[in-house]
Amino acid sequence: MSWLFWSFLSAVFAAATALLAKAGMNEINSNLATAWRTSVVLVFVWGIALATNRPESITELSKRNWLFLVLSGIATGLSWLCYFRALQLGDVSRVAPVDKLSVVLVIVFAALFLGEPLTWQTIAGGGMIAAGAVVLVLK
Repeated sequence: MSWLFWSFLSAVFAAATALLAKAGMNEINSNLATAWRTSVVLVFVWGIALATNRPESITELSKRNWLFLVLSGIATGLSWLCYFRALQLGDVSRVAPVDKLSVVLVIVFAALFLGEPLTWQTIAGGGMIAAGAVVLVLK
């Protein structure tokens, strides 16, 4: 299965995440909600990782792998905390599009830091995503 298939599934599950999180945060602190969700993710993902990899593969990570994965984990945690707080305070249909501005940022940062090409398609697509987010926020 291709990257496109997995990317689409990611979008489906991300949409479900937003709706289920909003429904599950009634009258509780958004940080507590994030902690519960993260605990479930932790158990679930470690189960899959251990079931699909050799146990010794954990020791094969380089210092660079560790550094960037730890930084990515910190960024993920901060993103989730902010996202859950935004969901608690706002409408899912407005919070999610603003959150998806991360796509625009990824396009820019991938060009700047990873050397990925900026084509007219990526610029146009990123611009449409940004414009769509603005339209949905102003509704």
